[in-house]
Amino acid sequence: MAGQPGPASGPLHIVGGPNTGGCIAGAISLPPEGPGFQTIHLDRSAFWGAPSTIAHLEQFGTEAAAAGMPTLLVEDISRARGGPLPGGHVSHQIGLDADVGLDMRPRPPLSDSARETIELHSMVRPDGRGVDPSVWSPREIALLRMAAALPEVDRILVNPAIKQQLCGEVTGDRSWLHLIRPWYGHAAHMHIRFRCPAGQADCVQAAPPPTGDGCDATLQWWFDQLDAPAKPSAPYKAPPAPAACRAILSER
Repeated sequence: MAGQPGPASGPLHIVGGPNTGGCIAGAISLPPEGPGFQTIHLDRSAFWGAPSTIAHLEQFGTEAAAAGMPTLLVEDISRARGGPLPGGHVSHQIGLDADVGLDMRPRPPLSDSARETIELHSMVRPDGRGVDPSVWSPREIALLRMAAALPEVDRILVNPAIKQQLCGEVTGDRSWLHLIRPWYGHAAHMHIRFRCPAGQADCVQAAPPPTGDGCDATLQWWFDQLDAPAKPSAPYKAPPAPAACRAILSER
């Protein structure tokens, strides 16, 4: 993301959590491309994260390539020092979250110009009640299973329709489904959230996902909301940065 300061110096220091706002010192950047992955929308996305986050994403790309999948397309991780991203990405503030495209239809690696202009294809029908059968396939299930097996994954957010499809289609080992959580949007990408690295006392770890596969009445709640009258939403306001972030965000 152009026009932003570089990373704060010093060892890794993560402050805050997914719902509190926060910052990060000692972040490193995901390379623009590597085995099995490319970053996209370089003009408006940010690709900095904890060293463990970057290592896990590089592992994801390598494993996806070995499985014969097309190049993974990575969008936002965090800014070099964390803090709020445009568009209300509260949880992308501490270098532990990453967005990865879901569409696994065969395609060649993107050219430089295509990486800037591509729009990730939604996997969900316009009515939000199911996946789009013209794009959904077992490849997306394999990709999500692979993501859930990465080290230190806390949870993976997807559109409720995608979670519903997994509940109905996955057979055999379903233990990984409890990490796949429904959330608003997330129809074209998965949002991977990693756990706080060891030794990061100022990193706020969210409560673990509920036990079970999540294919119960709590999933139906999301579809009930599609029939509820739309409520006016208040303008987005980023939470204030924790006090410990002042030095990190203001370092010159």
